[in-house]
Amino acid sequence: MIKNAILIAGPTASGKSALALDWVRRDCGVIINADSMQVYSVLRVLTARPGAEELAAASHLLYGHVDPREAYSTGDWLRDVGRLAGNGAFVGRRAIFVGGTGLYFRALLGGLSAMPEIPSEVRERWRERLQEEGVEALHRVLRERDADAAAAIGSADGQRIIRALEVMDASGRSILSWQATPAQPLVDPRSARKIVIESERGLLRKRIDERFDRMIAEGALDEVETLTRLAPDPARPAMKAIGVRELQAFLAGRTMLEQAVEQAKAASRQYAKRQMTWFRHQLDENWERLAPSGNRVGTPSAA
Repeated sequence: MIKNAILIAGPTASGKSALALDWVRRDCGVIINADSMQVYSVLRVLTARPGAEELAAASHLLYGHVDPREAYSTGDWLRDVGRLAGNGAFVGRRAIFVGGTGLYFRALLGGLSAMPEIPSEVRERWRERLQEEGVEALHRVLRERDADAAAAIGSADGQRIIRALEVMDASGRSILSWQATPAQPLVDPRSARKIVIESERGLLRKRIDERFDRMIAEGALDEVETLTRLAPDPARPAMKAIGVRELQAFLAGRTMLEQAVEQAKAASRQYAKRQMTWFRHQLDENWERLAPSGNRVGTPSAA
């Protein structure tokens, strides 16, 4: 179990990375990505992964290590963190988790039920069938093979349906039986320092808009072009990164760049609103609430 970790959660563009770097400068540590889109290799600019200056200032782990053609789950990420811990990545260094994916933080502190390793051929087969046959057909297949799981999963939830089918294929057991197994946290909740950034909406809107303009200037269009060539399947998780769909519309000639940029900014603001709502309702009183100061996030006093 990882002790004395620092967890920094917050909405997109709220200054989480700056706060993490402040901690590293004060305390020997290593920064671990806890954002589900920053794991993908192609989307450095569009997902606001740390740049060269940040990477030179501190050790960063689990950024850009996943091929965008792969489906990478919360369980995959938690297993990667577990492997890092098992290989001694945090010995003598404080683990600083930073990101905006609430489920990653929930998994760190509460654990996830054990799940079987899914062979790549099994994973690909069900994704191809979803693409070819549609979600309703696969829900019928699940109902025949695992009626209880089908009853628990909505008939329109394609990702959860194929997850249940691939678990059944790989293990011969229902996903419900796996989920019933008690979970163990990876991070010690009692010794961890947990911080959530609560941004004022007007300031956050300004930061989001300015950042997306920088993304365009720094090559976001080239990244989307590359991603579209590599992973044209719109069901791939990487294709759901904010800005991909909007910039694809411009590249395909369906809209003007100015319109695509405004739509992407609006999508970013809506996403930030959903993140703040999730953090407000899902993170308990043990999380410190930190407000940004001006354009920088204030550094909390030492524990």
